Amino acid sequence: MASITIRTALVLAGGRGERLRPLTDDRPKPMVPVNGTPILEHHLRWLHDNGIERAVLLTGYRHEVIEEYFSTPRIDGLDVETVVEARPLGRGGALRNGFEQAAIADELVVATNGDVLTDQPLAPLIALHEETGALATLMLTRAVSTFGVVEVDERGLVRGFVEKPRLDHWINAGAYILSAEALARFPAEGDHETSAFPELAEAGRLAAYRSERYWRSVESAKDLREAGEYLAAHPLGGRER
Repeated sequence: MASITIRTALVLAGGRGERLRPLTDDRPKPMVPVNGTPILEHHLRWLHDNGIERAVLLTGYRHEVIEEYFSTPRIDGLDVETVVEARPLGRGGALRNGFEQAAIADELVVATNGDVLTDQPLAPLIALHEETGALATLMLTRAVSTFGVVEVDERGLVRGFVEKPRLDHWINAGAYILSAEALARFPAEGDHETSAFPELAEAGRLAAYRSERYWRSVESAKDLREAGEYLAAHPLGGRER
């Protein structure tokens, strides 16, 4: 298991969530509630359960909603602060700007998309990052088909239906372990997945952890409903004890 401890997280929290309108007309997407609690608060509780003590929220659209909500302490032992983009910088630009503006002295940080719900422990990601000597480590999750699958036997008879099966392809799960050196390679504006990450991969300094744990990126009303049903039965945690 990892010998490194990471205490700080950069959390992307400025999404408009166009597909969740009208819920996002007056708030950023991470502030849409799931079972009465904003997605972002669920997300931060997961981070805190994994040892994070300082969360820097990278905001833009309707940032005042986040600032007002978290002006009241919500999670004991977690310091929450915001960095507001004067203009959209893209995800890579937002992460680099947030790291610099928050004057983070840590050599390693966790970086996440604030609209993601998961119970994946961070310790295995940190351990892989340490073992491989990577500058950045991604969390991956299995892609899920947007269509149901019909199972048919060799005679042409339908044997069953599988709703939204998990595929054999892996996608970026929106959670990373990032070194200060990796963040220095992020663009001032734009996306890190089309610039810094390909460069790190070519240099053999980008690792990836395949997670089989629960993961949901809330992109639609259906995602919101299904996330609510799951969380009602399975409160998120994530730390391995």
